Parts: sequence; structure tokens; C-alpha cells
Amino acid sequence: MSIRWTYAFVDRPAASFARAHAFWTAVTGTRLSAFLGGKAEFATLLPTGGEDACVTVQGVDAGAGGAHLDFAADDVGEFVRRALGGGAALAAEHDGWAVLRSPAGQLFCAVPWRGEAVRPPVVRGSRLDQVCLDVPPSRWDGEVAFWSGLLTDWTSAPGSLPEFRVLRPPAGLPVRVLLQRLGEERPGSAHPDLACADIAATRVRHGELGAAVVAEFPHWTVMRDPAGGTYCLTGRNPRTGGLPAS
Repeated sequence: MSIRWTYAFVDRPAASFARAHAFWTAVTGTRLSAFLGGKAEFATLLPTGGEDACVTVQGVDAGAGGAHLDFAADDVGEFVRRALGGGAALAAEHDGWAVLRSPAGQLFCAVPWRGEAVRPPVVRGSRLDQVCLDVPPSRWDGEVAFWSGLLTDWTSAPGSLPEFRVLRPPAGLPVRVLLQRLGEERPGSAHPDLACADIAATRVRHGELGAAVVAEFPHWTVMRDPAGGTYCLTGRNPRTGGLPAS
């Protein structure tokens, strides 16, 4: 079983779905696909140069939204079996794909690989290349063990701070995973991250498109998009995903 592609889903309330997909197409330099799903709740962001998509915006009925990952595997059944064996729960089973829940409660999907191979380019100095899973302290060790055990072909390594764990995919896969240990006990969540060559310049551009600054830190900035969801601008190399050389 191999994971052949990864998708970042930006989940936003259905009531603000139009604002969400307008913003995210603008910041990723993409165009919107046809709407899919029983309620037309999905739209994929299609690169304009013919590369393969790796970001989808989804309208959700409950809550403020967040983010989740889709893993495209060449053997979905085997991926699901391994996830369940590692402590995941089956949230919903569909024809050929499944929704799962990690031990800490984070939703993710197993979907069939459809030949995706070419990642989208860097756009205006940034790239949406990471989903950060926010994990409560009591579930941290189990969640790190689960994801490290499930993504066996990926590199699991400590992050730049003790509260981070990075899961780097094999070369060519477009979306990686960051685990972040929360400082308080609350339900887990997830958000998308962009790697930015220049955080300040990207922040200005996103502000022009309707986003707002929530908080600023030395190496990342927390933003709120026009649909009300949070995401981060991070000071990483948008081509490699790595931190700048010290």
C-alpha cells in the first residue's frame, strides 16, 4: 500500500462557502472546478498550468469548519485496514473511499489514486503545502504514534519547537502534516498552512483579499479568511517546505 497523492481540504461553513472558495482560488492562483457532492458542497482548486490539484474547499453544515486531509492510495482497502489497526475509527464508508477518525478525533479520508503526479507551482511567493493538526496534550503521544505508524513511508521528525512534530512525505507529494501540541485541553482541530518566502508581503496580499491578522509570532502569522476560518502563514521555503537555513 502506497500513498500516491495528498489533498488539503479547507472546510468552511456552508453559509460562507462562496466567500471561502473566492478567497482560496485567489491566494492559490487557481480556478474553481465544477461543484460536486449531494449538496454541491465540494469544489477543487485547479491549477491554471495543467498541474494536478491538491486543495479542495468544502462547505460544512456544522461548526466553524477547519481542515482535513485526503490520502489517495493505490489500495484504499489496505490503507483503511492499517488505519483501523493503528487505532482509527471508521466514521463513514462509501463506494471506494472512506472517512476515518484518528485516535484524537481528527477526521481524514482514504480515497483512490487517480494518477495525480505533478504538484501545483509556487504562486506569488507562497504555497499551501501543509495541514496542521492541533492536538490536546492528553492525546499527544498517542496521536504522534498513530500518524507516524500509519505514514510509514514518510519522515517523522521533531519540529522547530518542542510542541511540533513534522511528517514529511516522499518527494513529489504536495501536502505534508504538522502535529501541534496545544497548550490546553480542548477538542482537537486542524487548519491549513502556507509556506511563504516573505510572510509580510503575503500578509499584505491576503489582507487585500479580505483576510485579517489574528496573531503574529516570530516565524508565523495566524490569519482569518473572509469565511471566518483560521490558517497560518509560515516562514518556510515554499519550494521545499523546509525552514530557512540558519
